[in-house]
This record gives sequence, C-alpha cells and structure tokens, in this order.
Amino acid sequence: MRKIISLIFFILPVLAFAAGSDSPSDIRLNIRNDAPDRHIVVKGDTLWDISGTFFKDPWKWPHIWGLNKDTIKDPHWIYPGDVIFLDRNSGTLHIGQPGAEVAASGVSDAGNTVKLSPEVHIYPSSHDAISSIPASAIAPFLTRPLIIEADGLKNAPTLIGAREGRVILGNDDTAFVKNLPADKGDQWQIYRPGKTFIDPDTGEVLGIEAIYLGNAEVTRFADVSTVKITNAVEEINAGDRLVLHSEDEASSYLPRAPENKISARVISIYGGVSQGGQNTVITLNKGERDGLEKGHVLALYRKGEVVKSDGQKYTLPDERYGLVFVFRVFNKVSYALIMETRLPVQLLDNGKNP
Repeated sequence: MRKIISLIFFILPVLAFAAGSDSPSDIRLNIRNDAPDRHIVVKGDTLWDISGTFFKDPWKWPHIWGLNKDTIKDPHWIYPGDVIFLDRNSGTLHIGQPGAEVAASGVSDAGNTVKLSPEVHIYPSSHDAISSIPASAIAPFLTRPLIIEADGLKNAPTLIGAREGRVILGNDDTAFVKNLPADKGDQWQIYRPGKTFIDPDTGEVLGIEAIYLGNAEVTRFADVSTVKITNAVEEINAGDRLVLHSEDEASSYLPRAPENKISARVISIYGGVSQGGQNTVITLNKGERDGLEKGHVLALYRKGEVVKSDGQKYTLPDERYGLVFVFRVFNKVSYALIMETRLPVQLLDNGKNP
C-alpha cells in the first residue's frame, strides 16, 4: 500500500447533506443520464444552470450541494474557473480547481505518489461570484419599487413644473417638486401610476404597477425643491411622483419549495404581452401575507381542457409545464422569473408547490 507522505486537498470539502425532504437516494435518482463527471464554471453560468447540467431538477441545488436556508444566506462561493465535480455515489456536487483530480487522489497519472505542499489561493471578490439565477434578467426589478399599494403614490412628492413652462422633461433638465422631505436623501426615482392589479379570484385590488420614468437628484431642498433629472427612460411630465431609490441583491436567493400550500395565478406578464417564455418576468397574485418568500419555486400549471365523449363533458387534468422562481415579494403580489417552460406562459395560469 502506498503511503501518502503529505496530502493537502485544495478541493473544497463536500458539505454535509442538509436535512430536507430529499434523501441522498432521491438525489442520486435525480442525476441526469447524460450528466458529465465535471463542469468548468464560466462567466454567465448560474447555480441553476450548473445544477441543471447534472440533475433533472436543478431548483433543488441546495440539497444537491448539501445546503439549507439556515446554513447559507449568500452563495458567494462559486467563481468562473472553478471545477464542479459530480459524486455519483452520494448524488452531490463539490468544487475544485483545475488539476484537482490529482490533488484529491494524491496519485499522478504515472501511478507515483505525489507530495503536495500548502498553497495560498486568492479568490475573486463576491462581485465575480456565480449568482443563483440570471442577474441581468431581474436587475431592473430589484432597483425599482414597481408595485405600489393602492394609495401608495397619493401623498408622494409631486413634480409640479419646470422653467420656461416646459412640459416634457428629459436628461439633465431641472424640475421643481413639492412635499419633498429633506431627511430622506437626495436620490429619488420618478414614477407614474400604471396598471391596477385585481385579484381574478376575489376581485380585491392588490396594488398598482408604477411606471418607472427615470432618476432625479435633489440640488436644493425647500418648500418647492429643485431636482435634476439624471436619467430619463421615458418622457417626464408635471404630476409625476417621486419615490425613494431602492436596491436589492440579485444573487443571494436560496431556491426552495414553499413550506405552506400555495396556489397563485399569473395576473401580468411584464411588457404588457399575453404570453411569456423563459427568462420573462411575471406577476403573481400572492405575496408576503400569503406566505410567499424570495427564493420560493413554483410549478406552472395549465388548466385542463373540457372535452366531450359520448355526449358527456370531461375536464382533463391540469398540465404541469414549467417552473418559476420568486425573486421579489410585496404584501399582496410577487414577481417571479420563468426559469423553465415547454409551453407559452399565459395569463391566469396557476403556480403551485412543485
């Protein structure tokens, strides 16, 4: 038996399998038939994509990596250049670096014992880390409120005009605002009330989707404050409202099934279209008060058609056809990203526990 004199792994250790609904045997059965033994991470990969390379249910990557929501809040531990290895026996993944196969075994290709010495490894900042889902697809929805309570804009600071009687404002224009508080900072966003969301099942008003118009910076606070338009994406007019700048993180989501039973409806597809595909953002008629949280994954269902046979009507079973990832939650509604779908997502389709 060869004696390995010194062996220092620079593969990160396989994390202990998290307690959850999926046992190790379940995860092993979930391995794709065409799964590779390893994958080299490249820029643009996501944890969802990487897990989907190896497993049939990529949204279960916390189980696949041996994680749970109590042990990890911010998955900044996978970077471009890392090598992902599949352990087919345990049905889990672990991370290494190029050449890690030799380091793990301590044996070279020639069969000789290899002595390894400790090394200093420099890792990139968390800004280079791989995100859970495509960050670019949801970024605009993290930096803008978008959903406002029914009366949320009623008392918001209001743009009342501009110099020389200008009606339409754009980049670098100066505008004047009433009711602008001096203790909330100088960075604001400009909105106009848009679509009102109505619950299709109860008729309740769920909120208003505010139309984002641009950003403004306060140059002078007063009874009538002065602001400069720093970024205009649409025409800005008198009567438009100001809302405090907001920001969230795009990479710290741990996908998981809801703990409670959820049955939601698709009430809007962003862009005002009637159908959506992969990486499209949709609005659901359920929110924080219903138990939805950031990171929850829901399965999409299409209501079964009604068919006739021998003069009788039969309702076919609802058809499951995709998955969505909830990434921003308001009180009564939520935004979700379509991660997988084999049919066009339509208004009033259902989102349920996967």
